[in-house]
Amino acid sequence: MNHHYRILLSLFITLPFSGISQEATAPPIYWQNPSFEGEPQDATVPIGWLGCEAMTTPDILPGVWGIYQEANDGDTYVGLITRANGTWESITQRLPRTIEKTECYVFGLDLARGATYSGYSSPLKIRIWGSTDRCSKDQLLYESPLIEHTYWKQHRVEFTAEQPIRYIIFEAFHKEGSFRYPGNILLDNLTPIQVCPRA
Repeated sequence: MNHHYRILLSLFITLPFSGISQEATAPPIYWQNPSFEGEPQDATVPIGWLGCEAMTTPDILPGVWGIYQEANDGDTYVGLITRANGTWESITQRLPRTIEKTECYVFGLDLARGATYSGYSSPLKIRIWGSTDRCSKDQLLYESPLIEHTYWKQHRVEFTAEQPIRYIIFEAFHKEGSFRYPGNILLDNLTPIQVCPRA
């Protein structure tokens, strides 16, 4: 078998397989308004997002509630709070495509704490839920540590869906337990949801 024939044969063998592997990787799922852009104001859900919990009145920041920290991406970001009466805030978005079960997915988001959030300054964590309906919390996908830092830091969210997911919910949450306190968490710069890289 001559040299040129061997090269051609190896190309014909490898090309179909490389095409299959590229097709098997689903394209990224893009968020609508992933950096929570909007006119800075209190008690306003950013365009592309929906409130879930009762009394969910997120704030588009900076510029209100004593928060003047710059956005990490774009011009604005969103702030969610918990209250001493035991209520908390959460927002959700309907994804443009369903996340399929048993597949591993990953995305990133930037988190920080507002140091002077008009009395709502204690550190919180973010809990991220997946659901088939707008505000039903079907599967806990991720729970961050308590976010005490006041600078932006990207967090990696990796999860395997246990069922098809059409909505993702971002929920402000404090420590587990019976106590309640006023706190805040700031969110910015969601990266597209992608299938986990293969090992």
